[in-house]
Amino acid sequence: MQTRTLGTNGPRTSALGLGCMGMSALYGHTDRAESVATIHAALEAGVTLLDTGDFYGMGHNELLIDEALRTAPSAHREQALTSVKFGALRTVEGGFTGYDGRPEAVKNFAAYSLQRLGTDHIGIYRMARLDPAVPVEETVGAVAELVEAGHVRHIGLSEVGADTVRRAASVAPVSDLQIEYSLISRGIEEEILPVCRELGIGVTAYGVLSRGLISGNWSRERELAPGDFRGMSPRFSGENLDHNLALVEALRRIADGKGITVAQTAIAWVLSRGDDIVPLIGARTRERLAESLAAVEVTLDRDDLDAIERAVPAGAAAGERYSANQMAHLDSEKQR
Repeated sequence: MQTRTLGTNGPRTSALGLGCMGMSALYGHTDRAESVATIHAALEAGVTLLDTGDFYGMGHNELLIDEALRTAPSAHREQALTSVKFGALRTVEGGFTGYDGRPEAVKNFAAYSLQRLGTDHIGIYRMARLDPAVPVEETVGAVAELVEAGHVRHIGLSEVGADTVRRAASVAPVSDLQIEYSLISRGIEEEILPVCRELGIGVTAYGVLSRGLISGNWSRERELAPGDFRGMSPRFSGENLDHNLALVEALRRIADGKGITVAQTAIAWVLSRGDDIVPLIGARTRERLAESLAAVEVTLDRDDLDAIERAVPAGAAAGERYSANQMAHLDSEKQR
């Protein structure tokens, strides 16, 4: 497994990280045994970055990671770096009611995460979404205090715009910004990514396969399981889906020409955008994990990149990446 460094002040990690959200929530049925086996396989392959959120399954995902790490060989367990998002407020029924970035809430969230993860420290700690009622300086300052106390190793950010990145970085060193980045979600290229690079902040890119949409495995006939949030995603709906799947077919022709899969092409494209970017792959099974990890070995030359750009140019996707109410929580979109 190749490695990359998350920014000037961040840790050295595997070139690909494992996003664990789908093992607990939002994509329908989950298989705990297969999830643990997939985490073990990722660690065996040299993946060191495990990304989660304390609100994924209301703590279920952190407990799952704890189980996987406790049952993994010690050498693999010791190399793992947990990246935890906090701040989302949930209801018993699973709804989202906002975000809490108050310093006292930050430390409360951390205490619960440390307990669920069975550890004395969190690798990277980040607010999932900006709390508009709390200055980002106060939220980041609270995480900085957790770093000073030894409970957190690095400070991260999530889905914030360029101005907020600057304000946060003025308080304490920031390792990385976690934000959606893929062939069909390229908004960060305009201002956010240049500012991160100016400040020496890395990027952990989630949604590199756009929740399966550009994996090459999606079809209009696919039935979604109850609770799968893609049923409310604009890009998976109606004419938008037809348009976006046509983009996938254009990408497939390039992938077939190289003898690789569509998913590997899409992941390799994100890897090619800079050594300061670490894609998170949301594999829920060992089969999908193996396919995704092979993308590290894919080389895209200038002709390949030009062909991909023609097939899926910036702004080509139909539909927003979230529903309107979720988009309203994205500081990264408000500042564009």
